[in-house]
Amino acid sequence: MNQTTTQASTAKSSAGTEQASHGSLIHLKRPAKVNFYDFYLNEHQNIACRRLHFASSSFGLLGLAKSIKNRSAKPLLKGIAAGYACAWVGHFFFEKNKPASFKFPIQSFVSDFRMYSDVLRGRLSLKDRKFDKVR
Repeated sequence: MNQTTTQASTAKSSAGTEQASHGSLIHLKRPAKVNFYDFYLNEHQNIACRRLHFASSSFGLLGLAKSIKNRSAKPLLKGIAAGYACAWVGHFFFEKNKPASFKFPIQSFVSDFRMYSDVLRGRLSLKDRKFDKVR
């Protein structure tokens, strides 16, 4: 079977189903591919939680800078501890959910600094979500 025959026998509809040439529908049960960052932002809708995350990332970066300057791991560990404490307070007391880092540690770490960057660039607001330019 060549490529032209394969394309002619199966056509995709916009609803995510495939329709065979004889007219029957085959329903595919594939979950919609969700961008992790969109999920991450949904977990950080409360402004107090966002502010605490911004502070936590700042503590982590300050700890990293001081560790490099002093050639010691102690400030980095303190920065990480302070950062997680702030972030978890934001989730447990303000957002009322579990941190995404419990299930997705690497993606959450990357998304946390992406959110930090978006706040610095004015794409995410720490005042009101209506000012967000992301999504």
